[in-house]
Amino acid sequence: MLEDTYLNLARYILENGHQKGDRTGTGTISTFGYQMRFDLSKGFPLLTTKKVPFGLIKSELLWFLRGDTNIKFLLEHKNHIWDEWAFKTFVESSDYDGPDMTDFGRRANEDKDFKKIYLAEKKKFCQKILEDDKFAEKYGDLGSVYGSQWRHWKTSTGNTIDQIKNVISQIKTNPNSRRLIVSAWNPEDIPLMALPPCHTMFQFYVNDGKLSCQLYQRSADVFLGVPFNIASYALLTSLIAKECGLKPGEFIHTLGDAHIYSNHIEQVKTQLDRKPYSAPKLWLNPDKDSIFDYDMDDIKVVDYNHHDPIKAPVAV
Repeated sequence: MLEDTYLNLARYILENGHQKGDRTGTGTISTFGYQMRFDLSKGFPLLTTKKVPFGLIKSELLWFLRGDTNIKFLLEHKNHIWDEWAFKTFVESSDYDGPDMTDFGRRANEDKDFKKIYLAEKKKFCQKILEDDKFAEKYGDLGSVYGSQWRHWKTSTGNTIDQIKNVISQIKTNPNSRRLIVSAWNPEDIPLMALPPCHTMFQFYVNDGKLSCQLYQRSADVFLGVPFNIASYALLTSLIAKECGLKPGEFIHTLGDAHIYSNHIEQVKTQLDRKPYSAPKLWLNPDKDSIFDYDMDDIKVVDYNHHDPIKAPVAV
């Protein structure tokens, strides 16, 4: 099954990983250098051993493809994936006058009473982003993150490069090119990002009427993040393949620091005890031609059978 590829990664880290510290102070079990391959002709690689919210994956990818970097679009689609980083910027600003949120990520995980306060403050923050355009402009923007680098890469001459449009054009006109690459890692912009890109670059490959994609991911949160990354890039590959008159080939996921956070270990063990269902199928609106024309209703998964969700805290 497609999912065994992911489960083997989680199992490998538990059995062979190294104890390693990290930026968040949570601690991880980590391995360096691992590759997974998913044949997209065999189904869509959305995990079934726990429910993965495909709506969040869709809205995040559409957000990237819009070139957007403000969480307002995500909040309008009930997507809270990026809240914590924007909220962190706000609580560290002089405009914030609420309860002390020092080290809020760790405290929210360890103190139930504080977690209630934190969630209430974050809820107010998100509501204000939705209702107040000036506030959203100031505190909803995450800087030069994925959407900016994909669609508006800034050059030394003051121009911008639309990497996504360019790579689609190259696939259509020069499919044998070995330069079908999109990069999100812009060293000059790293200090301007709420979170430096974890999925740093990807390359396309055309062969036998199929489009394949290989992603290099420098940092991989195996329990929470990687299932999203797999589905997101499988979706991106399928969307671009459709526009270019190709079939989806393989999604190849190459990981740098692949880690399981210390407070995710029991959740991973629970997941490994579950038997996967068959992979669902991806449906794309046949009336849409351009990757930039899709809305949420134009993308669906069909026959998605899954086990219950498994909750785990996000390390910020």
